[in-house]
Amino acid sequence: MDIKWKKFSHSLLTKIVFFIITILCFTAAITLFLDIVGLHHNDFDIVVEDSYYLGREYMQDSSQIIDNLTTLINFKSEENILNGGALTEEEISREEDNLFRDFEHSKRFNPKLSYKENYPLFQEIYADKIAQIKDELIQADLRNYNSTLRELENYRGVFYYVSDGDNTFTNGINNKEYFKKYPSYMIFDKSEQTVYPEEISKNKYYYWIVPDTSSLEQTNNTTLYIAFTDDFLDPRIDDWYRNKEFITYSLYKIMGLLLGLAIAFLYLIVIVGRKPEDDGVHLNFIDKLYIDFNIALCLLLIGSWFGAINFLLFENRIFEAVFPITLVIATLGLILVLSLVKHIKNGTLIKHSLTYTIFHKLFIFIKDVYNSGSVGVKIVLIVIAYPLLVALTFFMFPVTIGIGVWLALKKVQEFNAIKEGVEKVKDGGIHHKINLASSGEFAKLAADINSITDGLNKAVDNELKSERLKTELITNVSHDIRTPLTSIITYVDLLKNEKDQAKAEGYITIIEQKAERLKILTDDLFEASKASSGNIPVNCEKIDIVSLITQGLGELDDKIKEQKLEFKMNHPQDKVYIEADGKLLWRALENLLSNIFKYALDGSRVYLDVADIGTEVRIVIKNISAYELNISSTELLERFKRGDEARSGQGSGLGLSIAKSLIEIQKGRFNIEIDGDLFKAIIIMPK
Repeated sequence: MDIKWKKFSHSLLTKIVFFIITILCFTAAITLFLDIVGLHHNDFDIVVEDSYYLGREYMQDSSQIIDNLTTLINFKSEENILNGGALTEEEISREEDNLFRDFEHSKRFNPKLSYKENYPLFQEIYADKIAQIKDELIQADLRNYNSTLRELENYRGVFYYVSDGDNTFTNGINNKEYFKKYPSYMIFDKSEQTVYPEEISKNKYYYWIVPDTSSLEQTNNTTLYIAFTDDFLDPRIDDWYRNKEFITYSLYKIMGLLLGLAIAFLYLIVIVGRKPEDDGVHLNFIDKLYIDFNIALCLLLIGSWFGAINFLLFENRIFEAVFPITLVIATLGLILVLSLVKHIKNGTLIKHSLTYTIFHKLFIFIKDVYNSGSVGVKIVLIVIAYPLLVALTFFMFPVTIGIGVWLALKKVQEFNAIKEGVEKVKDGGIHHKINLASSGEFAKLAADINSITDGLNKAVDNELKSERLKTELITNVSHDIRTPLTSIITYVDLLKNEKDQAKAEGYITIIEQKAERLKILTDDLFEASKASSGNIPVNCEKIDIVSLITQGLGELDDKIKEQKLEFKMNHPQDKVYIEADGKLLWRALENLLSNIFKYALDGSRVYLDVADIGTEVRIVIKNISAYELNISSTELLERFKRGDEARSGQGSGLGLSIAKSLIEIQKGRFNIEIDGDLFKAIIIMPK
């Protein structure tokens, strides 16, 4: 009997069935929960509410009406608003502060001066805008006043009366008893505060209206009456009952689904990796994935789900797509989780991780270094063993640290002796000998240095010559060329004395990268020099500019997709011809597009506008920069200037300069404009 049961419970079909049950229960529970959160505004409290008057919906409607009436009574009247009676000095001062912050980011602001010293200049420059502040605030208050009136007019089945003694707003009459005839009302004045039904005062959200009514009570003559008719209440009460029934039923279903999910998932945990014929854990191709990557993919799936749900929520399409999205992501996630479970059963959760593999190989490497008896033994002991020794002997760490300091000082003295000897040899004392009493690695290094006599002067002369050439080159180019060149020199110097082959290969790799970078900068500099000097032949011809741009964008389609950019091109329906050299013009456009690929915000739009302006054609390219463009357009056109102030990109800073020169030698005009993070390049060519 046990064998038959095991064959059934551990069969592939059983695993698939329970896998499907787990996924469906999880997906359905999530979908129902999001349905309550989204369509029913996260109103779980409605399940325990006894009536509509104790619910959130009633308080939301009441609070909104009271807010609107409070707004009107604070404004008093349209005449009061137009006379500036609704304005406060704080509002005006706040708007002036906003203008001053704009001034702080302008070129006229002097950071060396204090706030008080800059303020008169600010008042002079922004005099017109400061004068307009009050008018703008009055117009804003007037719009708010009128929109509030319209909103109150849209309420059906609601009667209200509010008055401060001088100003009155009502769609009924000033009579308490009149308002008390309706099935629900609120009376707030200096002598009475009454709500009906009385259970409203026990509503947990009653505090929503308390601050507003309290502020009304603080004014001596303010009176507020609100009454709700059956026309207003009946449909809302019906909706409340329907929502209560739906949410209650949905919560019962969610609990049932979660129970099914727990049972199915626990059963899967028990049988996953097992087969009827034995008790071993059987792994498949998915289980070959490193545990680190598995966990990372699980986190990625969770993040993808939240991202997709947020996107659908923003697009108002969540409820039609949440089930399939959750189903797919949950299926992939459960496969990965079950793979982790199998590794736990197999005892390989740690050993099958990439982190463990790397550290294990590192341990083997350290062990091999130790067994080799090379200088690596001492380095490993210092870097790894000593901190461990201090941790293990924390109860006597002063002694351990003292011994370590003494040994370190001894080695420092040997190092200083070698350093002083090298200094003397460098200064011309090539017969100087470095004598060390020890027999360690420093002694061997000192012996090697002592053997260096022949060819030292020649090496020094060559080095000085090399430094002189590098200095001349650095003097003639900008910071961008100086940086890779300095890096090359530094790593070449390190490579001369480096004994560790692994480090030497690393240095060579870096040198190769910097050399390639230097080649690109030099080529750009050469091209910029040719373009600016006008030494490039120009063969002008009749060119269809729209076709040229369209064809070029097609060639760059892979690059555009890679950076997730969306190009929007606007141009006349008729063909637009210009007089230009096609190759040079495309080279200039290519420089601008390359600039976009380097610095544009990923996923943003790029606009290409072609316009016929009489005897000329204007081409405008606009994009949003991924970097803050806290630089003027004039500075950005200078050579070796880049938009990213951190200079972390690979651009030479010559692209815009080359583009400008290429356009100008074709008798065109080139300019750029910057507005916040919007970068705009403008090319004007003759027709």
